[in-house]
Order: sequence, then C-alpha cells, then structure tokens
Amino acid sequence: MLKLTRKIEEEIRQAGAKAYPNECCGILFGREDGGDRIVESLRPIENAREDSEQYHRFLITAEDMMQAELEAHRLGLDILGFYHSHPDHPARPSDYDRDHALPFYSYIILRVAEGQPELMTSWQLRLSREAFDSEPFEIEP
Repeated sequence: MLKLTRKIEEEIRQAGAKAYPNECCGILFGREDGGDRIVESLRPIENAREDSEQYHRFLITAEDMMQAELEAHRLGLDILGFYHSHPDHPARPSDYDRDHALPFYSYIILRVAEGQPELMTSWQLRLSREAFDSEPFEIEP
C-alpha cells in the first residue's frame, strides 16, 4: 500500500491546478516499510515537453532523473515513483503512460477538471508491462 500525508496530497493537487491545462509531473521520495511504501517528500519537475503535447503528455529528462537520484541519496530515501496530472481526462493510465512506465514504481495520477483537482489514483505496472494494476493508497494526517 502507498501511504502519503495530507500535506503531500495537497502539494500534488496544487501542482496539478497550477500546471492546468498542461500536465504536471514529479517524483515521489520515500521508503518501504514491510509491504507499505511511505511517501515522505516530493520533487516537482518542470514538464520538459516542448511541443503542443504538454496538455496530455509529460517528460522527465535523464538530467532530472539523475538530480533526483542524487537528492534521494542525500536524503537517505528511495525514489518510489512518480506523479502526474491528467487535465480533463480520467485518473487512469493511458497507453502512452504504459509505454513509458517501468514496473516496481508507483504512479499517482490526478484528474484535473477545468482547473480543479479531483480524483487521485495510484497504479503499478505489471512485470509483463501489458497493463497497470490499481494500487491501494491512503492519506494519513
């Protein structure tokens, strides 16, 4: 199960609203404890898409990933996964998301409808890469 605080949930929601009508994106830092994945902080990433596709695509560059890995190491945390928004689309992974995802990571997707953050979901890609499975998550105070 993925666990996040109310503060982290709010940070993701604010990022989605701010980026609208484009997708926001970022990285989840945390640790694993038993079967739980506990998100302790976020690293917002500037959506590196430079074309008109930013409204329904995001890009995290290799440089951003390298910096995130260094930051995670410095903090003594792991990269647990990623978050991004779906402006005016459902909070479920697209085929594009599946084609660019990796197993083991958590993928939080936030639906933003007409600029307002709505449903937030979490997903994990199967090892076969054929589909995502819904990942249970909870918001802790």
